Amino acid sequence: MRIFKKLLHVGLGILFFSLSLTVLAQTTDKGKPNVIVIMTDDQGSIDLNSYGATDLYTPNMDRLAKEGVKFTQFYAGAPVCSPSRAALMTGKTNLRAGLAGNVPIPERAEKSGEHGLPTDQITMAEMLKPNGYYTALIGKWHLGHREQNLPNGQGFDYFFGHQRGCIDNYSHTFYWDGPNKHDLYRNSEEVYYDGEHFTDLMAEEVKQVINHRRNEPFFIYWAFNAPHYPYQGTTKWLDYYKDLPTPRKEYAAFVSNTDEKIGKVLDYLDETGLAENTIVIFQSDHGHSLEERAFWGGGNAGPYRGSKFSLFEGGIRVPAIIRYPRVIPANQVRDQVVMEMDWFSTIGELTNSEVADNLDGKSLMPVILDDTKESPHEVVYWQLGNYDDTNAQWAVRKGPWKLIGNVNEPSGQGEKNELEKLFLVNLDNDISEKNNLAKSNPKKMNELLQLHNSWLKSVRTEMKQ
Repeated sequence: MRIFKKLLHVGLGILFFSLSLTVLAQTTDKGKPNVIVIMTDDQGSIDLNSYGATDLYTPNMDRLAKEGVKFTQFYAGAPVCSPSRAALMTGKTNLRAGLAGNVPIPERAEKSGEHGLPTDQITMAEMLKPNGYYTALIGKWHLGHREQNLPNGQGFDYFFGHQRGCIDNYSHTFYWDGPNKHDLYRNSEEVYYDGEHFTDLMAEEVKQVINHRRNEPFFIYWAFNAPHYPYQGTTKWLDYYKDLPTPRKEYAAFVSNTDEKIGKVLDYLDETGLAENTIVIFQSDHGHSLEERAFWGGGNAGPYRGSKFSLFEGGIRVPAIIRYPRVIPANQVRDQVVMEMDWFSTIGELTNSEVADNLDGKSLMPVILDDTKESPHEVVYWQLGNYDDTNAQWAVRKGPWKLIGNVNEPSGQGEKNELEKLFLVNLDNDISEKNNLAKSNPKKMNELLQLHNSWLKSVRTEMKQ
């Protein structure tokens, strides 16, 4: 029996090595694959049908899951917008990318010196450009406002969208901090499409990039501002969900409006014959919002505790899918712990692009091709707000064990929960993170605390903090 098992293991190894060679051969034979990275904004952990939602209509997001690989333990780099996007764009934790917290509006950035993603960081666009890719960002940026910090200064050939964290979807104006500011640009030029829904504008822009660049490889980062507040699903979807209570109704309408436009682009890839040679990646940037501007809720984290701003699972465990026909398997599920930063190296491998060796992200191709492979990460880390862990919220996970420091848990209605400074949980036994084991298991708590301390010390040294 032992000999049989050993031979079986060797045989499987040869098989998956052959599969890897096949992937590279197919990629080479078909030319460089196109890449579309779709990021939704504030979409809850289970807020599409393929992740467990029973009251939403999301056939196009679910189509990606049926035609690709979905992850059940996929973690955002941070539970808020700018740091999560920094992790995606650089393949590094947000601290190593140089962005501890959300980028302030320009008026405040000038005073604080918090100008966004440092220009010496290599973005995903800058990784792909030397390999012959046309690079476009359609949608939300939120990584800096000076010329050198805006998309065209960070590797994108083309930008259509808004610079700040959110806009009204009809006037394209930012209303939420400081002076009201119209915020819609094509590259550096301010453009006006009053009354046209921003999601419609984005979908058409994505299709135009595809159409004009179909004879050369393209990379499109399609960054929705949905279902981030303001909840502005169209009348069609508000009518569809009229029997749901507020705020689920408003949130659901915005999710389905988003799904509908994703479907338009997927159909266009089919129509142009580009679908088989296009990698499509989908994820939410972090958990759903309980902010007042979001009607104190609307999203759903299912069994997970927490939401946006929190390092409980509901703030950072998000839906994530990759589709690449004939190269990666279809209708598959992967349960390994993986991270938002991993897309950088994964795309690098699939496009045969040069990737630096100092990244936190790892290629997911071994896991995608073989569901028996272990997670590429033995330990994963988060820290949000600043580089000082005496007040910044942080977390570390090793195996099923997770330790959160300076816990933050928005409750909705503006109330603040008083929680212990250190919160230890075994996710295998307590996926809802109800029981704090810090006092009952000090040995495990100290082990994870030391991992965090060592990691943070190395990061602060590297970043000169």
